[in-house]
Amino acid sequence: MTPLLIAGIALVMVATSFLSGIFGMAGGMVLVGVLLAILPVPTAMALHAITQMASNAWRALIWRAHVRWRIVGAYVVGCAIAVGVWSLWLYVPSKALALIGLGALPLATRFVPAHLRARPEHFGHGIGQGAVSMMLMLLTGVAGPQLDQFFLGGGLDRRQIIATKGVCQVFGHTFKLAYFGLLIDNSASVDPLLAAVAITASMIGTGLSKKVLEAMSDAQYRRWADRIIVGISVYYVAHGGYLLAAPLVTAGA
Repeated sequence: MTPLLIAGIALVMVATSFLSGIFGMAGGMVLVGVLLAILPVPTAMALHAITQMASNAWRALIWRAHVRWRIVGAYVVGCAIAVGVWSLWLYVPSKALALIGLGALPLATRFVPAHLRARPEHFGHGIGQGAVSMMLMLLTGVAGPQLDQFFLGGGLDRRQIIATKGVCQVFGHTFKLAYFGLLIDNSASVDPLLAAVAITASMIGTGLSKKVLEAMSDAQYRRWADRIIVGISVYYVAHGGYLLAAPLVTAGA
């Protein structure tokens, strides 16, 4: 990778970490889309995991007083169950399918009736969400949109959502890194320099976001989070659909 490309990726990581630091979401969706566009899927997933682990860990440390540890415990149990099952399969999706899944799943969740949606305060729901989120991570690289809907459906305030989801994501991306970096035939190697750049950039972006989140109200947070999820999800469905259809159009021509 050229120095210019590494610098470009670093700027994207600062921007996406800043976005995630405000909303606890969306930044990972943007970043994985960029990485999938320029890197092989296993490598993109591994680098994304490193970046998100650093970003979420730093965010959780900043807001550590607001972490709800019971929710984290349930989520980790669900993640471990999902990784155990998927380790028997070792499936790596194509870029087109990864992008379509990334956008379609959070959009589909919006049609679930409010009284049927999972709540983060319920321990059993947390285990189920951890399993679902981990499966989404292994398929698409992120579970942010699905996990966001889960947290927004409860009674947590914006700081509790940011802090608790940050810790959950650290564990989730650790599992994902192990899956793609160790189980998929060691195919997800990441250059140490690029990994260091990713960690530094993610911490800078997260640190810059703190004052912005403090200035927001819970109502503003929820309103803008919902808009961002919908916009990015629609884009990824369209992009993945284009990648899937392009070969068919070319063959037909």
